[in-house]
Amino acid sequence: MAEHKIRVAVAGASGYTGGEVIRLLLDHPNVELAFLSAERSAGTPVGAVHPWLRNHPGAAGLKFRPLAELDEVDVAFGCLPTGTLPARLPLLAERAKRVLNLAGDFRLRDPEEIRTHYPKTAAQPAPEEFAYYVPELSGAVPEGRFINLPGCMAVATIYALYPLFADSLVLPGVVVDAKTGSTGGGRGGTEQPAERSGNFRVHKLHGHRHTPEIRQALTELTGAAPELRFSTHSLDVPRGIMVTAYTQLRPETSALDVKRAFAKAYVGKPFVRVRPAPKAPQDFPMLKAVVGSNVAEVAIAVKGDQCVAVTALDNLIKGAAGQAIQAMNLVSGFEETAGLPRTAVSP
Repeated sequence: MAEHKIRVAVAGASGYTGGEVIRLLLDHPNVELAFLSAERSAGTPVGAVHPWLRNHPGAAGLKFRPLAELDEVDVAFGCLPTGTLPARLPLLAERAKRVLNLAGDFRLRDPEEIRTHYPKTAAQPAPEEFAYYVPELSGAVPEGRFINLPGCMAVATIYALYPLFADSLVLPGVVVDAKTGSTGGGRGGTEQPAERSGNFRVHKLHGHRHTPEIRQALTELTGAAPELRFSTHSLDVPRGIMVTAYTQLRPETSALDVKRAFAKAYVGKPFVRVRPAPKAPQDFPMLKAVVGSNVAEVAIAVKGDQCVAVTALDNLIKGAAGQAIQAMNLVSGFEETAGLPRTAVSP
């Protein structure tokens, strides 16, 4: 592991994702947490906005500042609400050697899809191209300064489907049912807790902006374009994503072929764990096995020509902050696992 420390900034540090980036970086052996921005909370101690951080000794004295006060840093994490980064990117580009963006602004490449799902991005494109980067699957570390990480439900779906399309084991048609906890809507969400508590409801059945992202990512990673139907539902939990993907195997494809494809895809990947052939419900991926960790669990079940793949992960860690720190580790020459938890929190 490299022994030097890098200076890191978190832009948009007052939200749930920004708070998780701070929490994880406070214990990272190779990071100096140099700057935290939050316009409306400027001057406020970190522990007053994120009470769960106030007892960490490294948080003492840390305060939020306006982004305009940013000094030069090695890495800046963009944790701003979607649509906010484009206007602030020139400043970040000037003062950060590398920008890792966790929001959706620069994930898509098709101009029409960008206009539909990220109109503010379409109005103000990036000065340099963003690389779309899935740490386990994208291969070589991007050489450019700008990296965009996948969305939380998108990356959970990619983990479930990548081996099937990479090895040409399934027909193009895919149905994905994704369920997410309340923090997926961000800290500024308007849904009343009383409406979510004890409830389970539809979030979006058609037109979710992760749909073109998943299609684009799988096409670029595997060369196969899925015909994707993607719907989302809201869970009565703070954290966690569960994705269930339904596919049809190509003729002559066996359950053993599927098992081998998943083993090959994720061998040596410390944060994607393929579950052994599940024999009971508790053997499948579940939220209590991953929430609080940077681990995604994946499992498959094959019956005849029908294949069901399941992924579970923590949307704030493996789906956002942890995934971004994992990318930072790789592009900075640190151990991939540095500063990242691999065990869940329960009950």
